[in-house]
Amino acid sequence: MKVAVLSFAHERAATYARLLHEMPDVDLVLADPDGAPDDPARGRDTARRLGSAYADSWDELFALRPDAVVVTSETDRRRELVERAAAAGAHVLCEHPLAADEADALAMVRACENAGVRLSLASPTCFGPAFAAVRRQIESGEVLGGLTTIHGAYNRPQTAQGGALDANAPALLDMVDTVLGGIAAEQVYAQTNHILGTEPGIESAALVSVRYADGTVVSIDCSWGPAEGGPAMTFIGDRATAEFTASPRLIGGFDSATSRERWETRGDDPYAVMLGEFLAAARQGTGAGPDGATGVRTLRIIRAARASVRTGQPVEPAGPHTVAS
Repeated sequence: MKVAVLSFAHERAATYARLLHEMPDVDLVLADPDGAPDDPARGRDTARRLGSAYADSWDELFALRPDAVVVTSETDRRRELVERAAAAGAHVLCEHPLAADEADALAMVRACENAGVRLSLASPTCFGPAFAAVRRQIESGEVLGGLTTIHGAYNRPQTAQGGALDANAPALLDMVDTVLGGIAAEQVYAQTNHILGTEPGIESAALVSVRYADGTVVSIDCSWGPAEGGPAMTFIGDRATAEFTASPRLIGGFDSATSRERWETRGDDPYAVMLGEFLAAARQGTGAGPDGATGVRTLRIIRAARASVRTGQPVEPAGPHTVAS
């Protein structure tokens, strides 16, 4: 199966390339023709290190007709690359956010739908057996009963992806969207601060409350935190509560090299699991994980959260109440 990684602008592009290279049935192709002013050879160097093929241009890359692509470009380049991938018949795994604005995100969803290919989001917590088991419990209602409230937290350290809302909220909102089956958000209220931030206007703490159309109330803490760890979520029903932790702690302590708390977890690499499930679904012509419509709904909630921060009032997310999945 021919799989391409498109651009090395995102911090996880090299990780995806390495994991794909380690898969025995993957013919990996890398492309990064836009490069970066301070590191123009970043993609080519990775290809040389892995011994993988490298395309010097997007035209050369898409002429190779990849079966699937991972889009890790700058946000404002993603629409172009997703549309070209769809036109080439390739299934797409795209990093968050899909686009800088909703119009571009919707165009990406339509392009993939019209081409008959899958547009999936790179949201590793939503893949794998643990989250699938939680979903089955919630959907059956046998233990929890009716779902009423969800509390989530994702407090990883500051990244290069922007503020806490952009960097940490999508992982939590994708989980909620998946569990609720794509039900639209009706009202969003958010508060942020910049106390730990190093740049003006970049929030370091963010709390977001969302009321969904079915009455479910969701509260998420997507602030920066002292240690890397997967999202955690508590699902509250009218009969019981279920807790999910993406990276359960086995051994905790203080890492003197980084001056941060650190813990060791168990289980498979969530990014490897995500890539494996995405490619397996692509081979079968089916879907895996949150799709492009989920990305549009998440984009709307984050935009509404920013509007709520500006106004100090709850905000109704713009757009129709449903987006085709």
